[in-house]
Amino acid sequence: MSLFKKIFGSNKEGSDEENQSEYNAPKPSSLPIDEQFTYNFKKNGGKFLYCENLDEVKEQFENILEENDWFECEALCFEPNLYSLLEENKLNFTNPSNPKFLLASCENLIGDEGSVLFSSNQIKQYKPNELPDNIVILATTSQILESKSDGLRVIKKKYDKDYPTNITTIKYFEKVQDEDFLTYGSSAKNLYLLLLEDL
Repeated sequence: MSLFKKIFGSNKEGSDEENQSEYNAPKPSSLPIDEQFTYNFKKNGGKFLYCENLDEVKEQFENILEENDWFECEALCFEPNLYSLLEENKLNFTNPSNPKFLLASCENLIGDEGSVLFSSNQIKQYKPNELPDNIVILATTSQILESKSDGLRVIKKKYDKDYPTNITTIKYFEKVQDEDFLTYGSSAKNLYLLLLEDL
């Protein structure tokens, strides 16, 4: 028996804590694309709410409003198909001066990085740092794609003539502890995702 084994003990009897380390966790790339997105989205600090139908979407949206005390406040929304959610909850969204949150859909959800892909159809010409700190996204399971390039391909195919502008992703949903060159200039958002099952 070597001197190191005598001093430090056998390597075979690793503690439960060692076995549970991040290096032993299943690699996200080996997961199905929807699980990969969920894993990366939560790792980035996003709040994920799965909904089986529109009634659950309305219920979860009300829960978000209650949790944050956003009733009777102003909201930012550029999509007429989402106005009913705001109207039902008596939220002002016409010319808001100080919106508490943005309610929007998205172009796609990007699995390999857990980000949300937007265009001018959802956020007009606003840059991410110009949007409210709180964002509530309504998306469907069919919008989950593997990579940004897949997302751009889908946008190109979907909008044959009226190609949207301001295509951007939001990836960080909580303030990063140690900023590095990868996170420099990104603005963290408190993001809720209402994911509606449509497959």
